[in-house]
Amino acid sequence: MNTFKLITRNLFRKKFRFLFTLLGITIGMASFVALFSLSGSMRAEVTRQSHAMGANLMVMPDGICVFNQIALLTGERVSETIQIEDFYAIRALEGLSVIPHLTQTAAVRDRETVINGILPQETWDFRNWRMLAGEYFSARDEHAVIIGSNFAQMRDLGVGDEVTIRGSEFTIIGILAVTHSNDDSAMFMPLSTAQTIFGREGLISYMSVVVDDLSRMDEHIAAIIEAGTVQTSTDEQLLSSVLAIIGSVNITLQVVAAVALVAAAFGTINTMMTAVYERRREIGILRAIGCKRRTIFKNFLLESGLYGLFGGVLGIIVGLAAAFFAGDFISRIGANELMKGVTTEATLDINLVLATIGVSLVLSMFSGFIPAFKASKLTPTEAMGYE
Repeated sequence: MNTFKLITRNLFRKKFRFLFTLLGITIGMASFVALFSLSGSMRAEVTRQSHAMGANLMVMPDGICVFNQIALLTGERVSETIQIEDFYAIRALEGLSVIPHLTQTAAVRDRETVINGILPQETWDFRNWRMLAGEYFSARDEHAVIIGSNFAQMRDLGVGDEVTIRGSEFTIIGILAVTHSNDDSAMFMPLSTAQTIFGREGLISYMSVVVDDLSRMDEHIAAIIEAGTVQTSTDEQLLSSVLAIIGSVNITLQVVAAVALVAAAFGTINTMMTAVYERRREIGILRAIGCKRRTIFKNFLLESGLYGLFGGVLGIIVGLAAAFFAGDFISRIGANELMKGVTTEATLDINLVLATIGVSLVLSMFSGFIPAFKASKLTPTEAMGYE
C-alpha cells in the first residue's frame, strides 16, 4: 500500500472542501505573517530613527504627552512648544551642544508636509549633512528651503522649483544627500522664517543636545531642568518609552493573529472529523486486510499536516504581499495617528518564515489529532457495518 498516494488521494477527494479548508489556514497564517512582519519592521524603524538623531539628550516641552515623543523620532509635528528664552538659557550651559527645532505642518502642492525650522549652520554641523544638488542656506536665503532626497523624488521637485507655504513663495535651493533618516523625507527652512510664517515667534518645538561628558549626564539634566520650563529624556529613555507604546500596539495585532489561527484550527478539525465520518467503510476495509491502528492514526495525522504545510507556504506568500501593500497605508494613518510617519515596510525574515511553517504544521497536526485518534479506534466490524 502506497501511504503517500493514499493520503494525497484522500486529501484531494473533496476538492471544494480541500480548497475552503486550505483557504482558512492560508488566511490565518497570512494574518500571522503580515502582522508580525509589520510589527517587527515598526520596531526596527523606530530604533533606527532613534540612532540616526545623533543626540544624547532630548529637551521637550514640560508636560509633553507620551504620544508626542514618537513625533520626535518620526519627524512629525510636535504640538507643544518651548519658549526661545529657555533655549538661550540652556545653550549657555557648559558642556552642551544644543540645537533647536520647530516642526509645523502646511499644505505643499496640495499635500500635507512637515516643515522644519532650523538654525542653518548649527544644524549642518550637528547632522553632518552633505548636498546632493544645489546649495545650502546662506545669510540671504530667508525665503528658501532645502529638501531631502526622498521628498524630492516623491514630490517630483528639483532645485529652482517654487513652492507656496502659507501664502508665501519659497524657492528650493538644494537637495540633501541621502542620510538614511527622516531628514530624507523632510523640508527645512531657517528657524526665524518658520517662526514668522507659522505665527510661532519666540517658540520652538524641542531641542537636540549632545553632552560632552556622558559621565556627567545626571548633572547636565538637573541643570537643564533648572534653566527652563522643560523636561528631558535621554536617547535610550525616549526609545524605551516609544517601544513600550509600540509593544502595546503589537499585543493587539498578536491577538488578532491568534484569533485567525484559532479559527483556522477549528476549520481543520471540522474537515478531518467529517473525513473520518465519511470514510468509515474505507477504514474498516483497511483494518480488515491487516492495517494497524497506528497506521490509520498516522495517515490521518499526516493528512492534516499537509493542510498545514500547504496553508503555511501560501500564508507566507499572501501575508508578505499583504504586508507590503499595507505598509504605506498603515504608516500614513497610523494607530489613531500614533504611528503616523513611521515607515512600516514588510521585510522577509527567515526566522518568521520558519516559525510560520512550524506553527502551521503544529497547529494543523494538533487539530487533526482527535479525528486521527477516533479513526484509529474504529474496529473492522463497526466500520464495515456503516452505510
